[in-house]
Amino acid sequence: MATLRDVAQAAGVSPATASRALSAPDSVSSERRFKVLEAAQRLGYQPNRSAQALASGRNRHLGLVLPDLANPYFATIAKGVQLEARESANAVLVADTDEDPRREHDVVRELQTRVDGVVLCSPRMPEEQILECAARGPLVLVNREIEGIPSVTFDVASGMRQTLLHLRALDHRTIAYVGGPETSWSDRHRRRGLDSVAGITVIDLGPHRPVHAGGFAAADLALETGATAVVCFNDLVALGVVSRLQSRGVAIPSGMNVVGFDNIPGSTYVTPALTTVAVPLQRAGREAAMLLDPSLSPADTAPAQLRLDVELIIRESTAPLTPAP
Repeated sequence: MATLRDVAQAAGVSPATASRALSAPDSVSSERRFKVLEAAQRLGYQPNRSAQALASGRNRHLGLVLPDLANPYFATIAKGVQLEARESANAVLVADTDEDPRREHDVVRELQTRVDGVVLCSPRMPEEQILECAARGPLVLVNREIEGIPSVTFDVASGMRQTLLHLRALDHRTIAYVGGPETSWSDRHRRRGLDSVAGITVIDLGPHRPVHAGGFAAADLALETGATAVVCFNDLVALGVVSRLQSRGVAIPSGMNVVGFDNIPGSTYVTPALTTVAVPLQRAGREAAMLLDPSLSPADTAPAQLRLDVELIIRESTAPLTPAP
């Protein structure tokens, strides 16, 4: 296996110059950099990551903490983080907390001993614990916003407003909302959008687990309200609502309209296809990974807090209200 000394000799430079050309290319001339890179490629040189970590103080690993990796929402964000990390020569260590706020804090602290920084997605733990983690090492939030911490969020209130305007245009006036976890920052911001459209009565069905089973349980409650449409915290919940309503003989959309949130791949696999709010999940993962790199060398500027736009996607699960016979 070729060594750094072999590469330096083949390129006609010192080992120190070869090292700089590979680890800090801007620190050497373009001519020397080209010679070193050409020699490294020709000899099949592979950098010693452990040695690089000792020299730079970084191990080129990022941490990613998710509430539920089985949820396509978080899997898509993870894909975005992985794509960006690969381009910047970082590896990603992923941890799943099973929607448990108590585990979340311990998992983040443990990861921080092994990685250069952590992307924390949809955290459920209290703000003071997140601030404590941020004080221990570089941290970027996805789907949660706290002053002083870099974050990537979505304009979910706008998504909810788009949904209600759509349903009002279809003559729906009484709508049931199936909420997400009580500790969900995103759910609180969705609820802000529930009050943004006049002429709509929203019946809150309370918090539910953000999975298929949560929607399955909420469907019976929705039927009792007299609502003509159900808006759900996410697509998994909406798919559960659809499944339960159909099992009870309620046709969709003629008997009940259903709207999801997130536009996961499964939203098009159900019949009828689900009207939902598209959220740029993969882009959010990439943006979070990019924010993490500058945070490794803190600057005097305020941490970036990005808020990405969302868009209502209209499919077959919503339709004009059918007048009662």
